[in-house]
Amino acid sequence: MEGEAALAELARLATRVTYKSTLKLVEAGLEARALALGLGRDEIEELAVPAYGLTEVGRRVEHLGGARAELLVDGRRAELRWFSAAGAPVKSVPAAVRRDHADTLKELKADAKAAAAMLTAVAKRLDRSFLTDRAWPAAAWRERYLDHPLVGTLARRLIWTVDGTPCAYADGALRGLAGEEVAPRGEVRLWHPVGRPVEEVMAWRERLERERVTQPFKQAHREVYLLTEAERRTGTYSNRFAGHILRQYPFRSLAAERGWRDPQLRICHHDCAYPPAMRDLPEWGIRAEYWVRGDGSLSDAPTTGSGAYEFLAADQVRFYPIDAPHTEFSTMDDGGFAGRGADAALPLAEVPPQVFSEVLRDVDLFVGVTGVGNDPTWQDGGPGGRYREYWSSYSFGDLSETARTRHDLLARLLPRLAVGDRCRVEGRFLHVRGDLHTYRIHLGSGNILMDPGDRYLCIVPDSTPAAPDTYLPFDGDRVLSLILSKALLLAEDTRITDPTILSQIRPQGA
Repeated sequence: MEGEAALAELARLATRVTYKSTLKLVEAGLEARALALGLGRDEIEELAVPAYGLTEVGRRVEHLGGARAELLVDGRRAELRWFSAAGAPVKSVPAAVRRDHADTLKELKADAKAAAAMLTAVAKRLDRSFLTDRAWPAAAWRERYLDHPLVGTLARRLIWTVDGTPCAYADGALRGLAGEEVAPRGEVRLWHPVGRPVEEVMAWRERLERERVTQPFKQAHREVYLLTEAERRTGTYSNRFAGHILRQYPFRSLAAERGWRDPQLRICHHDCAYPPAMRDLPEWGIRAEYWVRGDGSLSDAPTTGSGAYEFLAADQVRFYPIDAPHTEFSTMDDGGFAGRGADAALPLAEVPPQVFSEVLRDVDLFVGVTGVGNDPTWQDGGPGGRYREYWSSYSFGDLSETARTRHDLLARLLPRLAVGDRCRVEGRFLHVRGDLHTYRIHLGSGNILMDPGDRYLCIVPDSTPAAPDTYLPFDGDRVLSLILSKALLLAEDTRITDPTILSQIRPQGA
């Protein structure tokens, strides 16, 4: 298909599709259009974003008979609001609009749905751009981002650098931390906390929280992964995320969504040698690898009906020159790794700090989302109890960088919560004082222990958790939302009606 609408849909699909063959077709379509127009791939995706009829940043107004419809976009969602002829808000579509303007109503609803999907796609693309070293001339950036009717609702919630000066949109202009206006000229980049003074990072966090700005993804509160002494000693590989157990299919899906390639499904059979999951970073001339293998021996490994390993054991993170020969490793009988072609790995100290941090952040996300350690139903250790020790050590163990970020944020947010006087952050846990028990919610896994006796409390969320009326300075941290929703629930434990939870918290004999 020709036209901007088809191009926009391809750009949106490129952020969502994870099936390898389909993604290859989508990518080929975008590359072909970029070549035909003499533009870069990034520019094609930026120019493809429609305005969906928005006539100013985040707002479209339609007069339908005596009624008024407003399509409002706030950088997080797109929604339709309706007003009567007198200008009063109404909860549902007026009957006259349904009767006399059915086609326009259908178009408005379709645009609202498409705008919401595109917001998600653009936010994901911007989040990934920290690994593409993207920069914009100020005039093009202003047109495609700051003043774009849809994308502007995202751009005005983010921090940028204009010729190296950090700034964000406030009161109708770009402003620095001290409130001074910053003229949009020169080169514009997304601000990243790596390498910035701690005082500057904390000041941006405090400003966002004070002004109750919700960023579309973690930026000011983004985790930073710096080289450790252990990694300096190992030299060419990081063991920071070794030893974790991941679900193979969710891992492959999430890796693809984050721009990684996991070339082969790991099948349980003899003489198996597999390439690692990898991400090419052409702007930096680097390839990142995460070494994972099927977990278990041929005789006892949990497998799917097709013979694929159900779980993966995670090992090293390595970096290579992008044109270095591809590595692969064999799974040995003793459960170790035997690398082939690993000699060309780059010293970790030579990897740009932002690249190192962002790659390890991705890997931390893989562990947190696809690992079995944060599954509340795995207290028994999963199939045959083989992962009981791992589950226990992860569910209540040391905090990752992501969990430490939650710790610091919750310490600042608790005083603003309705149940704040019943909660405190200490060590690895959010402590919640209910009327029946005191609960400890682990800041990494979201799993719960009850006092007295460190008894495990299993609460399985029905869907993506939400913490009603709770302000968060960023979107996208599902575990943080889960922790807050559990805290709000347990602080008023005498009001719980769910029989599964009640059977665990009710005093015996009650």
